Amino acid sequence: MTKTLQDETTLRPAETCHALLHGVTLSIRTMRGLPGKLVFLVWVALCFFAAQAYSQTGIGETLSGPDSHETGQGPHGHLLGDWGGERSRLLERGVRFDFQYISDSLWNIKSEQKERLASWNRFRGTVDIDLGMLVGQQGLYFHATALWQGGGNLGTYLGLLTSPSGMSSANTFRLDSWWLEKRWLNERVTARVGQFAAQDFYGAEHYAASFIFEPMGYALGNLFTDFESFDPPSTPAFELRVVPIHNFYLKSMVEAEDREPFAHNQTGLVPQFHGVPVSISEIGFTPGKKAASVRAFDNVESRKGYSGLYQFGASYNPGKFASPTSVTRRSGNYLLYWMASQALWRVDPRGEKGLDTTFAYDWSPPDVNRNNTLLTAGLRFNEPLPFHFHNTMSVGYVRNSLSPQFLPPGGPPWKTEHGVEFNTLLDPLPMLLLQPVIQYYANVGGRAQRAVVFGFRTKVEF
Repeated sequence: MTKTLQDETTLRPAETCHALLHGVTLSIRTMRGLPGKLVFLVWVALCFFAAQAYSQTGIGETLSGPDSHETGQGPHGHLLGDWGGERSRLLERGVRFDFQYISDSLWNIKSEQKERLASWNRFRGTVDIDLGMLVGQQGLYFHATALWQGGGNLGTYLGLLTSPSGMSSANTFRLDSWWLEKRWLNERVTARVGQFAAQDFYGAEHYAASFIFEPMGYALGNLFTDFESFDPPSTPAFELRVVPIHNFYLKSMVEAEDREPFAHNQTGLVPQFHGVPVSISEIGFTPGKKAASVRAFDNVESRKGYSGLYQFGASYNPGKFASPTSVTRRSGNYLLYWMASQALWRVDPRGEKGLDTTFAYDWSPPDVNRNNTLLTAGLRFNEPLPFHFHNTMSVGYVRNSLSPQFLPPGGPPWKTEHGVEFNTLLDPLPMLLLQPVIQYYANVGGRAQRAVVFGFRTKVEF
C-alpha cells in the first residue's frame, strides 16, 4: 500500500478540493442541457482528476454481474490497445479506464408465443481512481460508471418470472453509479457514499459472470419486492463494512427508495429522494480467503484454492405496501436471504481448475409480496476444455414461487416456475468473451406453458 511520489510539485489540500469542486460543477452544468454527451463529459471530468492521482493496487473490481471481469485485462486485453502506453501509465498512477460492449442475443425456439430474436445491448464506460495521494491520505477511492442500453426483453415477451437475460430492464442512456470510498486499518473498515445500487452488493450472485439468466446472472430476482435498488437506476446511498476477524465481515447500507427510478431520474446526474430510507444488511463467512479481499462477484484469480463465501442478509422498507387481503395499506416490508458459494474440487489445491457450487434462497411475507420465495442452485466447471484460453461450463437452476394470496378470484392455483440453464463461457482473446447458452422453462409465469430459449452472450473490451 506504500506509494512513491511521482512529482515534486503537489497541490495543497485546500487547492485540490477547490479544483475538484470547480471541475465537477462545470461538468454538471454542461450536462444539464446535453444528456446525450453523458459518457464523454463524465470521462473528461475524471481525466482532470487522473492528472493528480498516483499508484494503488487496491482498486479492485467495481462492476457487477455481466459487467464484471472474469479475467484481468492486462496490457493486451483491449481492442483499442494500450493507447500508445497511456493506459498503462495511467494505471501505474492509480487510474483505470474501462469501456465495454455486452450483448445477449436470445431466441425462444419453443414456446406458445411466436419465435422471436431478442437482442439486448449495453455499452458501458467506467473509471476508477485512487485519490490517496491527491488528498494527502491513503485509502481513498473514486468510482463512476455510465451506460447506454436497449433492445428486446425476451422475458417480458414470454411472461417469465425468470428473465432469460440478467441485463435486460429498460432502454436508457444515463449515469449509473458513482461513489467515494474510504478504507481504514488495512481494509478492515470501509465506508462508501454516493449513488449506487443495493443489488450490486446485497443478494448478488457470487458466480454471476458464469451465468446468463436472472437471477443467477445478477442478483436474486425478487429483491424488487421491497424496492431494493438495482442498476442502472441507482439511488443515493451510504454503506459501512467492517471485518472484525480474518474470515468474517458485516456490512450495512441505507439507500433512498424510488418506486419509479427510470421515470424520476432519467439521466442519473442529480441524486433524487422519492421515498423512505431502505436498509439492507449482510453478514458473511469466507473460508479460504481474507474477508477484506472478498468482492460481491468472483473472478478467475479469486476462485483459486478451496475458497468459499457464505452469506445471510436482510432488507427492510418501512413504507406503505398494498395487501390482497386488506383494503388498508400495510406499513413495512422485508426480505431475508441465505447464500452459499463453495469450491468443491481442485486439480491443484492452489489453482482454479475444478468444480464450484452455489446455492441461494430467499423469503418475504406472502401477504405483501406476490413472488415471495426464490431458490437458485448451480454447478460450475472451471477450465474443462483443453484450450490455452480461459473457459467454463455451468449449469444453473431457478425456482420461482408465487403467493396463493395473490391468486385472482376463481382462477386456477399457481404453479411453481422452474428454469434450467447450461452455458459454456469461452475467452478466446483477451478482449473477447463468447458464451453460448440454452435454457428451459416449465410453468412459465406460474401457469402450464413451457419455453426453450437458445442464444449467446458477446462481450468486447475496448
